[in-house]
Amino acid sequence: MKAKEFKELKKKEIKELVKLEGTKKFEAQKAKLNTVSGKEKNLKIYRNLRRDIAQIATVIKEMQIVESLKAMETK
Repeated sequence: MKAKEFKELKKKEIKELVKLEGTKKFEAQKAKLNTVSGKEKNLKIYRNLRRDIAQIATVIKEMQIVESLKAMETK
């Protein structure tokens, strides 16, 4: 994931990010199967998808923490 794409992730809502994470996980499973079976020549696809999933999960967690802190401040 490029830096520009990562910045765009931070602008999205949590629901969109969770959906995107699910699709990336599905793509990762498919890429791993294709790599293991020898259909995929590019071996870095699976690693890059795992990295993308981790970055999306990090952004989701950050947003959840920020929301919980905001909720605590209002109380």
